[in-house]
Amino acid sequence: MQEVKYESFVDGLKACVPTILGYVGIGFAMGVVGKGIGLSVFEVFLMSVVVYAGSAQFIMCGLLAIGAPISSIIVTVFLVNLRHFLMSLSVAPAFRKESMLGNIGIGTLLTDESYGVLTTALQNGKQPSLSWMNGLNICAYLSWIVATVFGAMLGEFIPDPELFGLDFALVAMFLGLFLFQAELPLKKRTKQTVIVLASVVISLYLFMWWTTPEIAVIVATLIGCFVGVVTHNE
Repeated sequence: MQEVKYESFVDGLKACVPTILGYVGIGFAMGVVGKGIGLSVFEVFLMSVVVYAGSAQFIMCGLLAIGAPISSIIVTVFLVNLRHFLMSLSVAPAFRKESMLGNIGIGTLLTDESYGVLTTALQNGKQPSLSWMNGLNICAYLSWIVATVFGAMLGEFIPDPELFGLDFALVAMFLGLFLFQAELPLKKRTKQTVIVLASVVISLYLFMWWTTPEIAVIVATLIGCFVGVVTHNE
């Protein structure tokens, strides 16, 4: 069989197609939730263009809904999105020959889904080109923006997202990520995931008694990251 090449922009677009359904589902829910807390369609659009992070945008909506300080929103979003730095760092060796501008473009638009598609290609011995990667990332980026805007437009007719369970979209996404992390190697990965999850839940519960919810989330996130790093090589 002829080896599949990962060279053209169009090939990157095709590689993104299987993930579009995920972007559309979560993006639509994000748009409805954003509209539900009082954001305009343009503000939802601007958030998707600038932030472009499903989990962070849901968290922003939650914090805006409770009137959280802007400083706590910025810090929380930064911590939530910090994983993108690690994802970009892990695939950077595959694009050493590309320009700095090209690498910045890849890292800027890299998401959990596109990272999964990319790492699968690399694990199969493929060498995606910059054009292929741009096709993958840009297709995902535009899909997310369109889905959130469409959700915000229809949000005019859905005053209470909870009636349709759309407020559960973020929880469902993280449950999916949790189950993914619990896959093989089963013993080691499950043990580490349970330890990290337990540390986050316990610390969040305790700090909710002593501090504000915003600070509790930040501290619990830092504790979870620390525990994850410590237990990673055990």
